[in-house]
Amino acid sequence: MEILIKNMVCPRCIEAVKQSLDLLDIPYESIVLGKVKLKSPLSTDKKTRLSASIDAKGFEILESKNSALISQIKSQLIEQIHHADKSLGENFSTFLAEKLDHEYTSLSRLFSQVEGVTIERYITRQKIERVKELLFYDQLNLSEIASKLGYSSVAYLSAQFKKETGMTPSEFKRNHSGKRTSLDQV
Repeated sequence: MEILIKNMVCPRCIEAVKQSLDLLDIPYESIVLGKVKLKSPLSTDKKTRLSASIDAKGFEILESKNSALISQIKSQLIEQIHHADKSLGENFSTFLAEKLDHEYTSLSRLFSQVEGVTIERYITRQKIERVKELLFYDQLNLSEIASKLGYSSVAYLSAQFKKETGMTPSEFKRNHSGKRTSLDQV
């Protein structure tokens, strides 16, 4: 049995959900961003208690198929943009269609209707947050960041960054004044 969970965006989120499962003595096979694979179905009481436990940590069990699908889209994108070691090597549309076993056009339409923003815009926002993180911690230079995130050039990355944040990557790095946004709020 699988449970889909909203707002899981990082390895610490996985640990937080794991703590709730362990505390409630709920056996599971695996936990990944947005999804827990249980060893057996939950009783109504256990599901209610799990829901309350993870709600207190900022997560939510998803009941509707559409909500679950949107959560999976976000989880896949966040995993790829923020946690993958290498660049995607294919279009995000192809990646999502294959990972979620749905036509990209239907995924895109659903996402836009429910979230009020296109998948492409969501990807851009996630990439900009990743750029901010890499700049803030001075891990890579701008050329390396552009390559890592699949930008065609530093100029294109800089243009998107300025459009999204109102400052250039250099200004952000120099001032460290740019605010970062929590991934589940992007």
